Amino acid sequence: MLAQTPAAPAAPEPVLTVRGLDIRLPLGADRALAVTQANLQILPGQTLCVVGESGSGKSMIANAIMGLLPRPKVEPLAGEILFDGKDLLSLSEDQLRELRGSRMAMVFQEPMTALNPVMRIGDQMAEALDAHLQLPAADKRRRIIAALTDVGLPEPERMVDAYPFRLSGGQRQRVMIAIAMLLEPSLLIADEPTTALDVTTQAQILQLMRALQKKRGMAMLFITHDFGVVAEIADHVVVMQTGVVVEAGPAGQVLRNPQHAYTKKLLAAIPHGNVRETQASTAQPVLQVKDLCKVYRTGGGFLRPAREVVAAERISFDLGRAQTLGVVGESGSGKSSLGRCIVGLAPFDSGEILFNGQRLSSGAALRRQAKGKIQMVFQDPYASLNPRHKIGSAIASGPIAQGVPKAEAMRRTMELLELVGLGPEAAERYPHEFSGGQRQRIGIARALAMEPSLLVADEPVSALDVSVQAQVLKLFAEVRERFQLSMVFITHDLRVAGQMCDHLAVMQRGRIVEYGPTAQVLGNPQHAYTQTLIDAIPSLEHRRDETEADNAPARSRA
Repeated sequence: MLAQTPAAPAAPEPVLTVRGLDIRLPLGADRALAVTQANLQILPGQTLCVVGESGSGKSMIANAIMGLLPRPKVEPLAGEILFDGKDLLSLSEDQLRELRGSRMAMVFQEPMTALNPVMRIGDQMAEALDAHLQLPAADKRRRIIAALTDVGLPEPERMVDAYPFRLSGGQRQRVMIAIAMLLEPSLLIADEPTTALDVTTQAQILQLMRALQKKRGMAMLFITHDFGVVAEIADHVVVMQTGVVVEAGPAGQVLRNPQHAYTKKLLAAIPHGNVRETQASTAQPVLQVKDLCKVYRTGGGFLRPAREVVAAERISFDLGRAQTLGVVGESGSGKSSLGRCIVGLAPFDSGEILFNGQRLSSGAALRRQAKGKIQMVFQDPYASLNPRHKIGSAIASGPIAQGVPKAEAMRRTMELLELVGLGPEAAERYPHEFSGGQRQRIGIARALAMEPSLLVADEPVSALDVSVQAQVLKLFAEVRERFQLSMVFITHDLRVAGQMCDHLAVMQRGRIVEYGPTAQVLGNPQHAYTQTLIDAIPSLEHRRDETEADNAPARSRA
């Protein structure tokens, strides 16, 4: 009697299937459909990364799955979204509410907008439990503390009673993941959850999400614009352009052998990290910082000492003309505080700042002495632009305040808008009419309007898509050469620092722990902290073992 060949195990059923999805946009939008005939599929325990620039439709798909589209102006017109065999598009709001949190959950890009600033962390997590379960208070607290422990937060028993503003960006994102994981959903959607985080925190969050996924066997839909992140976590990749899936397949295949021109463009836009050749400067330094100290003091009262946080401790460096100093480090290292002290937006406690040989005062007095020749480009250009002022007025207002005739200031404004690639017609538009990358170009134009000698750029590209980031970095390089600008470039991305900066200052807890030419710091780091930052950089070279991914059945189809 012949032995029977055992039947091959049945392929697992997909957790999520999206077929032929169309999502319409309101009248007057730049196109009729936000998403056109989108198809994707995720199996249990697998990660599908959806990649593309802002406006590609990535987040629209995520919001459609969760039932969070702003209907009726933005709503699905065709297709189906199958989750556990049910078409989510056919469910009522009450039925979707039952699924949200319990069976499928979402982690948003900006946790501070998703968390209630006046509610304690434990109370916000309790709301998620109360919506689906009836538990005694002691059991509820035990479950919340266990969830906070799972995501690696320190002192979870104290964290329960903390407010969101007391937490760092990485800690708030961990809280959001803990809330999403409370009821052990089978599908987790993560919408750009690490975009604005420093590299070490990003690496920790990615490692955490993979560990939780493996532990609970859930499917994960991860939305990102960073192919370095894709290389770290993806099993399959879907690439979207203006609402259309242009390429899909196993992560290794898409990363190593992209077929579509748009995918190749996104991969080419990743900061290459090639070290810029250091520019020698023999002239008197434009900026000299000597033993600068800055301490933040909060609270305190009768018989109670104030809380002190050292943001800068004995910081010293020189910056020559047309040179760029990169200041790198994690959130809370003091790099932004240093930048604010240099431009006079924050007073310093002791030390010296010399600008073109002149000793400057602290805070507002520094700004008056500098007469607009020290300018800053902020991380969030929208927050730094008045939404009620047209762009032309916003750019011209600085020179006009310094006594430049209005006609001359407007002429200069038109030239600068042309220089940053927007054109004079942008002068009559408002900030909300521009994309994030365009607003950052406006921020650069506004800074250049004052004809500065020194530009301080505080994380100016951290929240931008890789392709837009590449354009803005190129613009920074061009204006530096054209105007012979000296720059202090604050960033947490060492790939960006490598290609932009002549020297690097690595900051940790308010101190410079390593300083030197960029090639030396990145090529032969002497401090363990610098090495930690370098090791945490997401990279295509970090692609993990793909044996499982290559042997698995197809999980997404364009």
